[in-house]
Amino acid sequence: MRTTRVLAAAAAAVALVGVAAPTATAWDQPSSVTAAPNAVARGGRLVLTVGGGDACTMAGSTISSNAFPTTNLTSMGGTSATATVRINSNADPGSYNVTTHCEGKRKTFNSVFTVLGGVRGGIGGSSSSGATTTDVAIGGGLVTAALVGGGVFWMRRRSENRI
Repeated sequence: MRTTRVLAAAAAAVALVGVAAPTATAWDQPSSVTAAPNAVARGGRLVLTVGGGDACTMAGSTISSNAFPTTNLTSMGGTSATATVRINSNADPGSYNVTTHCEGKRKTFNSVFTVLGGVRGGIGGSSSSGATTTDVAIGGGLVTAALVGGGVFWMRRRSENRI
């Protein structure tokens, strides 16, 4: 009789685990996040599309990253949702991850988009916001040399016509 009770309890435990197994599987929605364009400058706009399940099409679903503030997702119909974000003007150049918040669950996607850095212009006009005193002195010297050279040429031509 004792073995019958033990076998009945074991069978009940196995049945309970079998019924609960489908709810214990990993949450796999959404399956992808794509960015258009996948490389963007600081302050630029980026369109993110979340696909692979209807979890993120529900109201209240959001998407976030270190490069932009948390933004609500908008359902596109079917199993995809989208969000248009503006990259922070102080975002560091490099690759960024994106995290979706759907149905109270989070899922992170690695290296979804890249923020481009500024271009170093060197010692050109990009190093100041106007002409420096050195630029003015050089320009003034060139204008003076042109006036003197033109005056000498004109005076010389004028004296040749008198002969």
